[in-house]
This record gives sequence, structure tokens and C-alpha cells, in this order.
Amino acid sequence: MGLFDRLRRAFSGEPEEEPKKEDEIVSTSEENQEPEETATNEATTATPEDDQPEVAETTTAEAKEAEPVAKEAEDTKEVVQTPEKVEVIEEIETTSENNEVKIAKKADEELVEQQSDEPKETKAEPKEPEIQTTPSETVRYDKGLAKSRKGFGAKLNALLANFRRVDEDFFEELEETLIEADVGFETAMKISDELQDEVKLRNAKSRSDVSDAIIERLVDIYESEGVDEDNSLHFAKDPTEPTVFLFVGVNGVGKTTTIGKLAHRYQQAGKKVLLAAGDTFRAGAIEQLAEWGRRVGVDVVTKPEKSDPAAVVYDAVVKAKKENYDILLVDTAGRLQNKVNLMNELDKIKRVITRELPDAPQEVLLALDATTGQNALTQAKQFKEVTDVTGIVLTKLDGTARGGIVLAIRNELHLPVKLVGLGEKMDDLRDFSPEEFVYGLFKGLVTPKKD
Repeated sequence: MGLFDRLRRAFSGEPEEEPKKEDEIVSTSEENQEPEETATNEATTATPEDDQPEVAETTTAEAKEAEPVAKEAEDTKEVVQTPEKVEVIEEIETTSENNEVKIAKKADEELVEQQSDEPKETKAEPKEPEIQTTPSETVRYDKGLAKSRKGFGAKLNALLANFRRVDEDFFEELEETLIEADVGFETAMKISDELQDEVKLRNAKSRSDVSDAIIERLVDIYESEGVDEDNSLHFAKDPTEPTVFLFVGVNGVGKTTTIGKLAHRYQQAGKKVLLAAGDTFRAGAIEQLAEWGRRVGVDVVTKPEKSDPAAVVYDAVVKAKKENYDILLVDTAGRLQNKVNLMNELDKIKRVITRELPDAPQEVLLALDATTGQNALTQAKQFKEVTDVTGIVLTKLDGTARGGIVLAIRNELHLPVKLVGLGEKMDDLRDFSPEEFVYGLFKGLVTPKKD
């Protein structure tokens, strides 16, 4: 059973998908943007509407009996509240000096409360990643890909609504629609070519049949291209040596934030984590990583701005070996506009690491901003030319409708996505799950399988 068949069977088990008919696909993406929340709201609001007449009659009968009691209660409240108001007025009129002291004390108490709140929030965050179950991952991907699902569904529905026949014009529009959905030019052309024969073989006429055929081809291509793909992170084989992850990527993609969140994950797992501030050229980069170190409670190796990045990394590697750190996460500069200097700099950093730890770095992770769509794909191609990238970290996936970029990365670059950012919380940096991604991207857009 292929991935698409497994997904269709999974969708058929969901109550909200069962009543769907052929022509309802136009509104599917809108109705199922947040399927779980919608189902909850409907279940909550349906009961009062059904029971409204009985509740109204009961309330009218009970209200008449309760009127004397309510009046007594109101009278009681007024009697209780009146002396308090008088006492407050008398205190203000007679003891103005004492009132100033009270106000000062109250301000001090509020200041203490604000100060005491800060460490509470910091302590609460490390507890979040401890619970990691399969259902929670499904929910995370469902919510994180809501915008992408809505955007892709809207484009697909608009395409199907404007065409009455599946002809050459339809497939030309399909190519443009898929490219706009950031699945990549090569993928769009491939799907369009393969679908022309497949739609004829299936004799697909209804909108739901054509929609399912398009999505099935997307899923099949995605699955076939990832047969030998390794989405897992690799660690040092020798437990006495530290694991080194080298992070690359242009400025502003969330590289430093990713390092901080990953440090938090491993620190909470009981690992001894060290950070290296190798981006010594961008203003504020060192301070930003140092702040993450303080926030998650891990050490950071730094040098002054404009220092040699390789020197920072060397000090970090020596410290990691000498003091038995488990994980070393290295930040680097992202000056892609000058490829030659960047390539020389990254090569020098890797030589320094390998000289001290022959099997390191275990991962060279390229951080990409999912909100940039095809620009992220262009960056990935350029960095792949500059250094040996082993995997992709796709950030801000929850904040964009361009989640289709994952399909393009796999199909055109053949680079595995290893980590994805599905939210702003500390534990929203997740290991990439291909099946959960496909489920979250196409949920509600596939006609459920009827047994």
C-alpha cells in the first residue's frame, strides 16, 4: 500500500471527512483549515441550539420563583459593600500620609511580583519537550501546515472551478498553479506530463477525481524521490567524543534561533551542550547567541567581533574535548553574496574541526526560511555548491503558505529535510517526519476512501 493510499484510508477514518461529495472540493480547504478546532466548536455550539426552547421555558418558570431570593441577595450585597466604601473614604480623608506609604508598598509588591514572574517562565519552558508522542506530532504538523494547506487547497480549487474540461489549457494552468504553490518548476512539469495520460486512463471527469489524481502524483513523486533519504540526525560513534553540528545559512533565516532551541532540547535530555559563536561579522550575532546560552543554561564560546571564526571554533572544539561536552553546535556567517570568501571560511572551519575530531562535523545543516519560497530553493542550490550540506533545517514553516517548498527540496536538490520549525515555542523545533508532513499538507484535500 502506497503512501497516498495510507493517507486516504487515514482520512476516511475521520468523521468530518465522511459526508463529502464530489463537488464539495471547492470549499474543502476552507472548511478544513483547522479541522480539530472546527469539530470542537461545532460540537460545542450544537447542543445549546437544539435544547434552546426547553431551556427558555425552564428559565422563565424558575426566574419567577427566584426573584425574591435575588432581591434579598442584592440587598445583602449592598449592605455588605457600603461599610467598606465608607471605611476607604475615611482612610483617604484622615490618613493621607499612611495612604502614600500603602501605595509605595503596593508598588514594591508589584515590582517583586514582576521580578518573580521572569524565572518562573524560564523554568517552565524546559518541561515542554518531555512529552513527545505520535498523536502530538500529528497535531503539531496539522497546525503548523494549516496556512500551506489552505493556500494549496485554494489554488487547486480555483484551478478546478475555472475549467469544465481537462484539456491542454487545463494542464498549462496546472503547471502555473503548482509553481505558484512552490512545489518547484521541475516537479510541476513532471506532474503535468504524467497526469495527461493518467487522467485519460482513469476517465476522470469529476473535480474530486481530478484533484485526487493531482495530489496522488505529488505524493507518489515525493515518496519515490525519498526512498533512500535519511532524515535522521547523526551523532559521534565514539561516546567519549563530542558530536559537532555545523550550521550554515544566510542572515535572517532563523539560524541562531534554531541553534538555541536545539541546545535547549539536548540540555533537557541530559546532554552537556556547548555553543560556538562563529558568526563574528554580523553585528549583534555574538550577543544573540550568548543570550540564547543564558536562556537555556548552556555555555557559549565567544571572541570579539571581527575575530577569525576558525579561531572561535578551535577554542570551542578544544573546550568540548577537554571538558567532556556531548554536543557542540557551531554558528557561522552567512555572507552568500561573496561565495569565494564564504567557501574559504567554511573550509577553514571544517579543517579545524576535523583536525581535532576526525569524524566531525557529523552534520552540516543548512537553515532555510520557508516563508521565502523559491528564494529558499535558490539559496539551497548555492550553499550546496559552496559546502557539503548534509541536511536542511526549514524554519518558520507555520508562518507561511509555502510549505510546498519541501517537495521541491526533495525532488530537485535531493537534500533531506531534518528539522522543521512548526511554531515559536521552545519545543516547536521538531524532527522532520515525511509522512506527518504529507498528512498535514493534504489533509482535507483528498476524497476519503469508502470501504
